[in-house]
Amino acid sequence: MTACIIAVGSEMLTPFRVDTDSLFVTEHLNTIGCDVRMKVVVGDDVGELAAVVQSALEWADVIVLTGGLGPTEDDITRDGVAQVLRRSLSENEEVVDRIRQRFARRGLAMPDINRRQGMVPEGATILENPNGTAPGLWLEQGRTAIVLLPGPPREMKPMFEAVVRDRLTPRSNGAGLFRRVLKITGRTESDVDATAQPIYGPWATQAVPISTTILAVLGQIELHLTAKAPDRTIGDRALDSAVGALGTALGDSVYSVDGSSLEAVVGRMLKERRLTIAPAESCTGGLLSSRLTDVPGSSDYVLSGVVCYSNRSKVEWLGVPEALIAEHGAVGEPVARAMAAGIRERAHAGIGIGITGIAGPTGGTPEKPVGTVAIAVLCGNVEKVRTFQFFGGRELVKFQASQAALNMVRLMLLSS
Repeated sequence: MTACIIAVGSEMLTPFRVDTDSLFVTEHLNTIGCDVRMKVVVGDDVGELAAVVQSALEWADVIVLTGGLGPTEDDITRDGVAQVLRRSLSENEEVVDRIRQRFARRGLAMPDINRRQGMVPEGATILENPNGTAPGLWLEQGRTAIVLLPGPPREMKPMFEAVVRDRLTPRSNGAGLFRRVLKITGRTESDVDATAQPIYGPWATQAVPISTTILAVLGQIELHLTAKAPDRTIGDRALDSAVGALGTALGDSVYSVDGSSLEAVVGRMLKERRLTIAPAESCTGGLLSSRLTDVPGSSDYVLSGVVCYSNRSKVEWLGVPEALIAEHGAVGEPVARAMAAGIRERAHAGIGIGITGIAGPTGGTPEKPVGTVAIAVLCGNVEKVRTFQFFGGRELVKFQASQAALNMVRLMLLSS
């Protein structure tokens, strides 16, 4: 099956609102083998909406519209769909009565404008909405199923889950699109693709076809694998083989095949090894500590962390020698190592991390331009110290520095 998702509402064509419903709808359609070929955002214009629906009817097996089912004049989804299908709209008194009762339970009288939500196209099946006033609608036109859903996620989600379960799944014959995501860090997108493409290239034509998409995400590369299979068992078997082949080729740069974040992966490794950790941060301003403690249960291994932004704090809180800063500057591997040693000793932690750098946009020099970051990781008698040159604005540099620090810890633990 193929699908088109249409989000209705002029507010989503401004910088202030984002269409998130389509992500949920896509996920649930994919689980039953429905391939989403197009997503569209349409403003509150009946003619424009009708044109989009008319175009989708030419190829889509499923059209899902979200939003535009409210009681006001700019809620035009019912009107646009009815216009395209040449179906008359009539007031359904049962729907209106349910809306009236909903207001009454709150001690309110239903405004007359809410009668618009009881307007139902000819031949439509009404989808109950226990979480709001606007009912959903199910229509069929030839081979195409058309689903109209309210925009608010708390109303839309349970309604669409029921639609998928009761109406769309029987059409799929158990088939589905099954996904895996490999997360990779420490390598460039072109480098990853040069290694991976000869492996995933032939998968598109195998018995269980697998499509592969490579994405450059902040601080990492992602390989998205999608298997089209008659059932989950067959899909998982094909994906297991694919993930194994890519993992062998890409080696330790793959840090997750189950969707886990890098901080969660590092956290699991620390718990397994019964190790504790403490970061000392300068340019990242506590971001590394925040990411480590975003993981539930991180109190088992995160002992403490400090933000030592000034040179004085590095000296007074971590014991970094003033002479070291005077000789090498605050940004450099010797100071990063001293910071890691200082926090490890004071926190009595198994692993100490030191990060110091220039996040920008000012403060750079020809010798140490903006984006220069020195990171040190100390564990037992093992130490890793490295200088990175990151690109992008201040937030990007900070995130990439925290990502690099976490990856250095991961690689150290892998080799231990």
